[in-house]
Order: sequence, then structure tokens, then C-alpha cells
Amino acid sequence: MQILKYLLIKEFKQIFRNKSILPVIFVSPMMQLLILPLAADYEIKNINLAIIAEQSSTESRRLVEKIQSSGYFKVVSNQHSIDVAQKLMEDDKADLILILPYDFETELTQQKAVSVSVLVNAINGVKAGVGNIYLNRILMDYSTTLRELNLATTPSLQSNIEVRDSYWYNPFLVYSHFMVPGILVLLVTMIGAYLTALNIVKEKELGTIEQINVSPIKKYQFILGKLIPFWLIGQFVFTVGLFVVAEGVYGVIPLGNVGLLYFFLSIYLLAVLGLGLLISTYTQTQQQAMSLAFFFLMIFILLGGLFTAIESMPTWARTIAQFNPISYFIEVMRMVVMKGSTFKDLMPHFGIMTLFAIVINSWAMWNYRKQN
Repeated sequence: MQILKYLLIKEFKQIFRNKSILPVIFVSPMMQLLILPLAADYEIKNINLAIIAEQSSTESRRLVEKIQSSGYFKVVSNQHSIDVAQKLMEDDKADLILILPYDFETELTQQKAVSVSVLVNAINGVKAGVGNIYLNRILMDYSTTLRELNLATTPSLQSNIEVRDSYWYNPFLVYSHFMVPGILVLLVTMIGAYLTALNIVKEKELGTIEQINVSPIKKYQFILGKLIPFWLIGQFVFTVGLFVVAEGVYGVIPLGNVGLLYFFLSIYLLAVLGLGLLISTYTQTQQQAMSLAFFFLMIFILLGGLFTAIESMPTWARTIAQFNPISYFIEVMRMVVMKGSTFKDLMPHFGIMTLFAIVINSWAMWNYRKQN
């Protein structure tokens, strides 16, 4: 512990001696919050839709076929139970719920106005808004087709479908409420992985790594001495971003337990910092470390689900996203902040992130050798 104490003192002095790190910690959050929300929107596909047809009929089946043939929706449930559909939405397995009333075909046959309901999981505002627009467009097109048929047979009568929307978890579709949590994840990731990747490499360039190699410092002590300072800085940056920027500027107040976020953050930082240390053990110069860290971070960011839904990505991209720690943290942030999810809901995420942290840090510790 005494050796680790001296290593931590050395690391903190070395970190804060570099005046450029302070702008990175305090200016970077504001820049990301200003720039990233302006990112281009992408077309949304593979939207999970649960359909509740209280009475199976020819018209309801025709509408379902029209929705499926659009190419935007994937029907995950087509039953009569509202409880099953709500459970799918609570488990994030359904993005929209379409409720067709019991007298759907009867009212249409009698050429009366029909009201259908659309429940929208708005925890991802972009996907919710675009998906609702797509579904409304299909329903309006279906209504127009019926109206034309009715006018052809009975010109004095018309048939209309009235759609009522209900957005869950983000009722006003506030864009910042689902972008800010994702941006905080990117911020913590960049602080952790990028700066940590340069740490050991800087020791190599300065020549001080040779002094450490011949000292009686064990490998785990050296790795912990490099990891703990940035772990604490990551916690500090997350706190500033969550309570000052997110809550103070954008009014994003977590509905769930904030302690749960910090618990997951602690494990996530171990995984991300381990990745940075692993990169530094494979590189000899800061330029090499920066290039390699930039390569991995760009892939993780673009496949993290912040700018486009993972479900809309190709199969190969969804496979890579399963090994992307950023995607799990973004999902946890949105679930806790906007949905108020509990630890029981996030147990799979905790298990996967713990496995990431163990594997990556073990790999980094094994790859670091106290010799030239």
C-alpha cells in the first residue's frame, strides 16, 4: 500500500502538471453537448411493433400485411392481450404498440370513423418519432385507400381512421433527454481510454519506464497506479456532466437511482481504462497510441447506438456492437435516467461489463513486461 501511495502521488503530480488536461476535462463536455446534437439523422428500420387486434378480421389482417410490407417494421407480437404488449415495451422489446378496437372491421364496413391507438416507447426520441411518423403514414394511406373504395361504391359516405398517440418515458420527445446521457458516456470514455493510452507510452518516451522496470514495484501495483487516478477523474467528470451540464443546463433529472449509475460507472471505467492501458502496452510512441486509440474509439462511438439505433444496423454491425462497452453504458444511462429502471432490469448489463473489465485488465497486466 505504501508503494501504491507513492505511485498515486507521482501520477497525480504528473497529470496536473500538464496544463492542457484541464481544458480537456472542463471544455470538452460543453463542446460535445453543443456539437453532437447537430449530428445528421439516419433512416430508422427494424422498428419493433406489437399489434393488439381485439378481434381478428379481414381488415385487421390486411392492415397488418400492409405494415409488414413497408419494410420499416418488425411485428414482434400480434395477439389480443394488452398485458403482453405492455410487457414487451417495458422490456424494450417493442418500440410501438398499435391497438385496433374490437369493432374495427364493423365500423369500417359501415363506413364510420374508427379510432386506433398508438403507444410509443419514447426513451429513444429519434426512433420513437420517426417510427410513429412511419406508422401514421401507413395508416393514413390505408385510410385513403378505404375512402376511395367507399366513395366509388357510396359517394355520400366516407371512412376515416383517427390515430391517438401516447409517448412513454419521454412524452414531449425532448431531444436532449436522450442525447445528453449518451454524450456523457462518450465524454467519460474519451477521458478514460484516450488519456490512459498515452500514459505508459509517455513513460517510455521519457525513459522513466526503465527506472520503474528495475525498481521493486510489482506489475499489479504499477497498473493500479496508472489506473486509479484516471478512474477518479472519470468519476469527477461524470459528476460535473450529470449534475451541472445535464441537470443544470438541460433539465435532465434521472428518474432512477443515481447510485446505480455510479455503480455501473465504476465497473465501466475499469473496462475502459483497461483498454487504454492495453493499447499503451502494445505501442512505443504517443503517436502510435493516439492512432490506435482513435481507431477503436471511432468504431465504438459510431456503433454505440447514440446517433442511430443498433437495431437498424446491418447484422455484422450488430454483432460488433455486442462487444462494444459504450453501447451498454448508453443503454443503462437512458434506462435509469428516463425510465427509472432498477438493478434487476440491468443485471445482464452489469454481468457483461464486469466480464469486459476482468478480461481487458487481465490482458493488459499480462502483456506488460518489466523488461525492454
